Amino acid sequence: MGVVSATSEREAIATLGSRALFPVEVKVDGQRTTRVRSLRISGQMMVTVYGQLGSLLRSGVPLLRSLSVIREQTSHHDLNTVLEDVCDHVEDGISLADAMSQHPLVFSEIAISMIRAGSEGGFLEEALERIATFSERQEELRSRVIGALAYPVFLLVLCSLIVTGLLIFFVPSFEEIFSRLRERGELPLATDLLLWASTAMQSWGWVLLLVLLMLGILLRRWINTPDGRYAFDAAKLRIPVASRIFQSLAISRFCRVLGTLLRNGVPILRSLEISRSAAGNRILSAAIGKAAEHISAGQALAEPISRCDFFPRDVVEIIAVAEEANTLDKVLIEIADRLDRNTTRRLDLLVRLIEPIMLLILASIVLMIVIALLLPVLKMSSSI
Repeated sequence: MGVVSATSEREAIATLGSRALFPVEVKVDGQRTTRVRSLRISGQMMVTVYGQLGSLLRSGVPLLRSLSVIREQTSHHDLNTVLEDVCDHVEDGISLADAMSQHPLVFSEIAISMIRAGSEGGFLEEALERIATFSERQEELRSRVIGALAYPVFLLVLCSLIVTGLLIFFVPSFEEIFSRLRERGELPLATDLLLWASTAMQSWGWVLLLVLLMLGILLRRWINTPDGRYAFDAAKLRIPVASRIFQSLAISRFCRVLGTLLRNGVPILRSLEISRSAAGNRILSAAIGKAAEHISAGQALAEPISRCDFFPRDVVEIIAVAEEANTLDKVLIEIADRLDRNTTRRLDLLVRLIEPIMLLILASIVLMIVIALLLPVLKMSSSI
């Protein structure tokens, strides 16, 4: 028994052969380290990779050759680097799923599990095509959410800029005019508060901006902690109107991931473990974890999740019927599609409500500023 340094098992065998040594068995000493760091690549680009790889395999192109073709065609440097590393691992005899698991920020856990199930079950090309379809739907839903929230965020920024500009540049020009009224104690309270806010904004505006920035950074770091994330997820489920949207999005992700994994032959306990993390909500994930404990004890899925307050009654009933009919994988994806459609309608309605509300808030703030400036003028006119 000896040790030889080489970049692959093939190179190790060639090195020993050149020394007239013929090994009985070659093993890797420890875990092979990935030669490239994990890089973040857009979801839409990964949809293309999964789809192309599935099409090439279905056409009879060998796996290693298919990976090389996709790597040569891509113009994205980071993706090219990742695919080159995956090719090297596969060439050394490592399975495709294990090679992809070296890049957790690029290949999701659900994709790796489905590819492993497809490799073991002999339907790898079908699993890759389903991953592409699943990823495409997720990207489409994410784009809809971002697109729907873009205009309200723009209105919020515009409102903040207008109010800040009025307080810093417009209101101070009236301070000298109202100074005599302030000395006599005849300045209206609304005007006095407005002038005070304007002076504070001019003197301490940058300090306030830095404080808000620091609070935002601290809040983000706290949310990234387990306790903070749990509290944040709980708060999202208590927001009026928006809580239904967050709840539907989490349940939809859970049902789609679980149905896709079950359809590809992944065991239900492993599927639940992956899908609970894909839900994106710690509260719902904890409830699903408790349900998985009951399933491991021999119960059906519908019974334990019915005790969770976050699953709608109609979803639980549909899952119960699907389990009896042995069509759980198909029905879960149908549930996810229906929840996505309902979520899109609710999101569109919420955005339509937010737009006039924010415009009304902006108009109200500007009106309050104008009234605060006009009150002294009206008071002086009445005195005259």
